[in-house]
Amino acid sequence: MPEYITISDFKKLDMRVGRIVEVTRVPRTERLYKIKVDLGTEVRQTISSLVGYYTPEELLGKKVIFLANLKPAKFSGEISEGMLLAAEIDDKLALLTVDRDIPEGAKVT
Repeated sequence: MPEYITISDFKKLDMRVGRIVEVTRVPRTERLYKIKVDLGTEVRQTISSLVGYYTPEELLGKKVIFLANLKPAKFSGEISEGMLLAAEIDDKLALLTVDRDIPEGAKVT
């Protein structure tokens, strides 16, 4: 069983709805995409290992849940400014999305 967190721990996470506006492969890598996500007031870049799960065409335009206050990190020479949230089990992966139209930047609560 995972360790419990408090509601104040949860409130530290800044999760927002974003729309994927650009997807390119990261050169010299097997699994990485450089993905630009529109968060309503800004566009952020994330590096995600989604090659093999999604094509660029499947990702483009998709509304996803984006963790916006993750400390930036560098992967294969590219800066990642957040994280796309996904569910994963065995060799299956599904990005977390919204079930109805809601504007980019909406806060996940």
